[in-house]
Amino acid sequence: MPGVPVPRARKLVVAGLLVDDVGRVLVTQRRADQPLPLQWEFPGGKIEPGESPTAALVRELREELGVEAEVGGIWEALFHAYPEFELIMLVYRCRLGPDQVPRPVEVADLRWRPPDDLGDLDILPADAPLVRRLAAEGAPPWRPGLFDPGSP
Repeated sequence: MPGVPVPRARKLVVAGLLVDDVGRVLVTQRRADQPLPLQWEFPGGKIEPGESPTAALVRELREELGVEAEVGGIWEALFHAYPEFELIMLVYRCRLGPDQVPRPVEVADLRWRPPDDLGDLDILPADAPLVRRLAAEGAPPWRPGLFDPGSP
């Protein structure tokens, strides 16, 4: 029907805000063979059918960075409209155990950066509001999660 917008696909994703002992945050660079190649983002990914958001984030951090992380509270929830799809992202504050060292397993690169020093990176458009918030407020303190949306 003319004039009726075609609905775009909607993706629900999770991301982890990892903060080290000196207050730097971890960002990862997408691989060259991925959509939006070599852009920077906060680590995470898609929620699989039947998977809770926190389980998805634990899995994604293990796959991308080779680490086991503890998922805390939701720090941010945002919406971004890309030309091809709409994205809903839940961003959780996460922390690593003392023996966990991230490495670029399924990402091109990773960097620990001060929260106010991310502006020179080519950040994904959906992640740009997170960068602005970190620059204004700094990294949030750890707090445990209170609930897991979508869990039984």
